[in-house]
Amino acid sequence: MSQKPDAPRAWQRMLSGRRLDLLDPSPFDIEIEDIAHGLARVARWNGQTIGDHPFSVAQHSLIVEMILRVKNPNLPVEAALMGLLHDGPEYVIGDMISPFKSAIGVGYKDIEERLEAAIHLRFGLSPHPTKALKKKIKEADRISAYFEAVHLAGFEVKEAKELFGRPEGLSEDQLPIKPWSTQQAQAAFLDRFHSLHGLLDS
Repeated sequence: MSQKPDAPRAWQRMLSGRRLDLLDPSPFDIEIEDIAHGLARVARWNGQTIGDHPFSVAQHSLIVEMILRVKNPNLPVEAALMGLLHDGPEYVIGDMISPFKSAIGVGYKDIEERLEAAIHLRFGLSPHPTKALKKKIKEADRISAYFEAVHLAGFEVKEAKELFGRPEGLSEDQLPIKPWSTQQAQAAFLDRFHSLHGLLDS
């Protein structure tokens, strides 16, 4: 997308040196190290969680991928990788809580979908998950949100159940729900990505 010389800057420089155009993102400007670095430093729940560290989107993404596999034992590798990357765009646009996303409307969704497509294409995936897979990822996302809400964000069980539904067949003991340090979350996210992507290439 060409811009007029006086148009506001729409790209962000990454630590890798890449410059990612947020309005017209190219897969060639996306690096997994930038994604892991960013997601490990983006706090879920606007940082309103207990613990010595913020609960990062990177750690949340790992939990969602874990839940997705537990709920779908025969999940293809590509689907698991999409689950891990389901919040990938947030490495540049941040984690906005759902009520704020709704208030912003389609403009935010459009940017998010362009970033998702660029990220997926960069790593050899379909631009977007199928409708069926998207539903499964959303279910895993809501299960993670339930446990986060109750154990980290101060929600009562009744309220969390009304908002996210009550998880069946899973408990917080099965999930790494205690917030990790930035470095631990970043390293774990990268390790899991490389494990899955290696299987995708094999």
